[in-house]
Amino acid sequence: MKQTGFFDVEERLARLSGLGDQLEAFSRTVDFEAFRPDLDKALAYSDGSKGGRPPFDPVLMFKILVIQTLNNLSDERTEYLINDRLSFMRFLGLGLSDRVPDAKTVWLYQKRLTQAGAIDGLFNRFDATLRNAGYLPMSGQILDATLVAAPKQRNTNAEKADLRAGRIPEDWQDKPAKLSHKDRHARWTLKFTKAKRQDDGTMPSSDLAIPFFGYKSHVSIDRKYRFIRKWKTTHAAASDGARLREGLLDKINTASSVWADTAYRSKANEDFMEKQGFVSKVHRKKPHLKPMPRHIQKSNAGKSVIRSRVEHVFADQKSQTGLFVRTVGISRATMRIGLANIVYNMRRLLFLERLNASP
Repeated sequence: MKQTGFFDVEERLARLSGLGDQLEAFSRTVDFEAFRPDLDKALAYSDGSKGGRPPFDPVLMFKILVIQTLNNLSDERTEYLINDRLSFMRFLGLGLSDRVPDAKTVWLYQKRLTQAGAIDGLFNRFDATLRNAGYLPMSGQILDATLVAAPKQRNTNAEKADLRAGRIPEDWQDKPAKLSHKDRHARWTLKFTKAKRQDDGTMPSSDLAIPFFGYKSHVSIDRKYRFIRKWKTTHAAASDGARLREGLLDKINTASSVWADTAYRSKANEDFMEKQGFVSKVHRKKPHLKPMPRHIQKSNAGKSVIRSRVEHVFADQKSQTGLFVRTVGISRATMRIGLANIVYNMRRLLFLERLNASP
């Protein structure tokens, strides 16, 4: 085997570019330096006057979180693949002889951002970048929510009752190691899904109810460009409809229409939207024990054509980046889901820029 030379690495990187390196496209399209002010403020590193090894560059570390989110990687796997992959090194601006952050460093960096509550500022920073690039929220907005799985907790019924009441189970209070591994914010709920056709060709009379544990990601996208503009994280059992009045509506959108499914239809929401100047396009519910009127069926069908676009966002996040909460607690889950939303918007920007550049 011949010794690897400088030009061999360059040739391999050129070949990766020819094959379509997504991270290289990220570097060309996304200005990661725009995140530096928010990162510096959240991390609040010392000026180095006390000595010690200087921390890694905040933007480089943030780009590592982007890699991690794009590929659904653990901290340990992230460290390994940065050392292993030339495409990762190029994206981070690292050479073969440069020091690579280890798994502990990545974990501490994300923890520091989480404790500072930095994710909202980072998301808003990139949203401002999108608007400055001409991608204004336009044509109304679409709201929806999706369940995000978290590691299941094996708790007794008494412990579950304490958690629902907002109390720490007595047996956990004097066991800090156990408490640190217990997710006190995630909840169980039922996920309803369409039953599959049976072997004889008939359809069951009822849908399937599948127990689900974790969190819920609530988003509002603009109809025109389908970027996520507003978002919120709750436990899995939280009501979808109530979140509409908790900052999910984007007042900057150039149009006032709001599309959502029947979970968001309530008098409180309708009154709230009317008062805030929004026009409700929320699906109407079927009357109890009565057939759905024909004109409402047609109206809902027309709304579904538009509303279904938000499903593509969740499908992209779960199929392309494997959205899953590995951590414990809602603050870390919020950080994880917020990063997924930023990365989705980055990928969406790449797609739109590529679409605009095509002849």
